[in-house]
Amino acid sequence: MNDPNPPLIPQPALAGVTAGQTAPPSPALGANPDEHVPIPNAGVAIESSLRQPRRVLYQLRQTGASRLILTMVFVAALCSLVYGVVVGTFLGGVQLWAAPVKCVSGLLCSGLICLPSLYIFACLSGSQARLVEVVGLVAGLEMLMTILLIGFAPVAWIFSQSTESVVAMGALHLAFLLVSTYFGLRFLNAGFSAHEDRSGGGIKVWMLIFLAVMLQMTTALRPWIGKADTFLPVEKKFFVSHWLDCIKQSNDSGPRPTHAASR
Repeated sequence: MNDPNPPLIPQPALAGVTAGQTAPPSPALGANPDEHVPIPNAGVAIESSLRQPRRVLYQLRQTGASRLILTMVFVAALCSLVYGVVVGTFLGGVQLWAAPVKCVSGLLCSGLICLPSLYIFACLSGSQARLVEVVGLVAGLEMLMTILLIGFAPVAWIFSQSTESVVAMGALHLAFLLVSTYFGLRFLNAGFSAHEDRSGGGIKVWMLIFLAVMLQMTTALRPWIGKADTFLPVEKKFFVSHWLDCIKQSNDSGPRPTHAASR
């Protein structure tokens, strides 16, 4: 007998459609021929990270990825050095060389400190990424972060020349850092997704750890904007406590930079 209520979609068309599937999976890494084109220099690495991040991810899987990793680390160090000069222009003097040194060392140390935990979390999440690829993802994260900071540098310079508030400048630089970190972490997350990360929980936990380390570095290497008698602080502080102290001192002493104000 004929079924009085035939299905709206023929059964063959439903074959292969699993429950809960809403969209076809993204193409495998390397499916696009453009991703196979090598990245020969820093300029191409910068453009690829902005326009073709999957090209960078694919090249990190290939033989000779160490050269690309060194290139990305070099770009990250150079860009953070330039942004540090902009940070130092707020006060000038010693800060013109101290702030760049702290920007470079803070960025590279944050990545190095968090690298072992990232590899462990990646393994626990089911990722097939090798150690060299994990190092490359961290290098790409920091390169993209610092490229974005360079984009923010003219805005930061304008404010550094038109305000005397250390707290306001600290908040501005912090906002730029957070935005840059967000896009850098998106790059890293895309990399692990391409490496068959079956559970993103471990990677998300690591992202919070990396962000906390970055913020603590702004306090551990203070002052960045203000001035002090020593190159590095002699008092240990948690970054939240340091920020609250800066705000309180700014309210007590007025808008001009003071001895203890820093970020």
